[in-house]
Amino acid sequence: MSVVVIGGNDRMASRYKDICRSYNCKAKVFTQIPSDFENKLGDPDLMVVFTNTCSHKMVTSVNQRSSKRNIPVARIHNASVNALKSVLEQYCRQ
Repeated sequence: MSVVVIGGNDRMASRYKDICRSYNCKAKVFTQIPSDFENKLGDPDLMVVFTNTCSHKMVTSVNQRSSKRNIPVARIHNASVNALKSVLEQYCRQ
């Protein structure tokens, strides 16, 4: 399963990838908006958005992409490790 994590803390990006790997998921992490963001999102099975550390432009891009391709989006206010784990437990059965 592929997961895209949007937002969060810069220092935690590698930790987010490790957590996704422990749930047998491939992960892309975008803590800041890169150029050509919409195309870099790809076609994942799940998008996780940390809303308190994410720009409005990133959220808009995620919403447009998810509605076009029917991708589930998990919105979390807190950018913590436990919040990410709880979402992955729901979507990615170990």
